[in-house]
Amino acid sequence: MNNDSRILRCNHCGTRNRVPRARLADGPICAKCRTPLPSKATLPAMVTDANFEQEITSFPGPVMLDCWAPWCNPCKVTAPIFNQLAGQYAGVVKIAKLNVDQNPMVAARFNVLSVPTLLLFNGGRLVNTLPGTLTKPDIERHLNYLAGGTST
Repeated sequence: MNNDSRILRCNHCGTRNRVPRARLADGPICAKCRTPLPSKATLPAMVTDANFEQEITSFPGPVMLDCWAPWCNPCKVTAPIFNQLAGQYAGVVKIAKLNVDQNPMVAARFNVLSVPTLLLFNGGRLVNTLPGTLTKPDIERHLNYLAGGTST
């Protein structure tokens, strides 16, 4: 991919769209389904026991799910990182958050025993579990891998 365009994945149909950087602010739409593509202002999706299937399992592309708790100090430290990365990777990797205290069914389903824990999905399937606090460069390395890169 050259520096003059960006690949944005449609959150509705999963199609990868090449959008010139100069057009990102114009509100680009998916070439296949005509749904608006995600913008830089995107925040992490909030996942619950009730919407997990819709937000994660049914999502056609890669997802990084941050399992956190309000009492967890490392989770509080990394929260701004996930907010920033959600905008940076919008249309490439979906960034989502799950409060394990309020959503114990999903946490139990994926055996989340400590927070923070990152769950990496692709095409609705769990592909990796990363317990513990990670640095921003480590998180980005995993995001790039999910997005189709080669480093892990």
